[in-house]
Amino acid sequence: MNRPKILMTNPSIPQIAFDLLGRQCELVRVENEKRSSILEKVAGVDAIFWATKETLDVEILDKAGKDFDFLKSSRSICCFVRVSGAQMKTVGAMSAGVNNIDVLELKKRGIKLGNTPGVLDDAVAEIAVLLALSAARRLHEGRLKIERNEWTPSLTWMLGQDIVGSTVGIVGLGGVGRAIAKRLKAFQVDKILYTGHREKPEGQELGANFVSLDTLVKDSDFVIVSCPLTTETRGMFNDDIFSKMKSSAVFVNVSRGEVVDQDALVRALKEKKIFGAGLDVMTPEPLPPDNELVKLPNAGSLDASFGQRHLEDEKRNG
Repeated sequence: MNRPKILMTNPSIPQIAFDLLGRQCELVRVENEKRSSILEKVAGVDAIFWATKETLDVEILDKAGKDFDFLKSSRSICCFVRVSGAQMKTVGAMSAGVNNIDVLELKKRGIKLGNTPGVLDDAVAEIAVLLALSAARRLHEGRLKIERNEWTPSLTWMLGQDIVGSTVGIVGLGGVGRAIAKRLKAFQVDKILYTGHREKPEGQELGANFVSLDTLVKDSDFVIVSCPLTTETRGMFNDDIFSKMKSSAVFVNVSRGEVVDQDALVRALKEKKIFGAGLDVMTPEPLPPDNELVKLPNAGSLDASFGQRHLEDEKRNG
């Protein structure tokens, strides 16, 4: 019996995934995670292990094969269908979000989709707290001062913001948002606010108050974004929203870069409408070296993958 063929879309997928899937499946490897490399290898595969920022769309699905008749009797293992045939039946995304996958097209073709929600909640929450603290204490700016030999200490130089006794607003109280709230309690914050589609029982359990977005940005000393990217949230943080924030506020984004109007964020930072920003996600990723966000002293950034670089998380993702 022919073994099902799975396209592994990134050579840096954790080895444990290759080991587990390779026991029962034929693995098709790519030279790199770029679209051109994927298109070269995708023809005739039964499933795709999607671990790239490229978009899985009609072109790639068509290249995989156009026969969609083999689903009813299939059984799954590790999110992949164990059936033979020269057309794709399953996609397994190595992420919680599936914004770069044409989900409607998969449904139309009867292709099953699996993802990994919750796996990275703790890791991303830790990065969110790290970014909040580093922006509040001007870590990036301080490092730049050292590099430029501009270190001139005095009792009032490089003063930062306290997280103790502060009000923290979390935009999106999902798994990541809840993990952030739990960690913030250890820092003795005064209030935790959150916003989203509706009030959640988990918010009450955490002692967090449900408010509108306007109230959250006006009242918060720290605004941490952890919501999914949707048509509703795309570009949500714009000039209007930043103008409502405190001039002493710290803005943190661990959601998706597209949730923020990046030009508006640059203006808010340059014009001191907000105190600082800590970014785990940007548009594009990575930012080019000449991008204004890279040069601003009050904007610290990390590559999004920093929030995922944890050995145990990689094993669970695999």
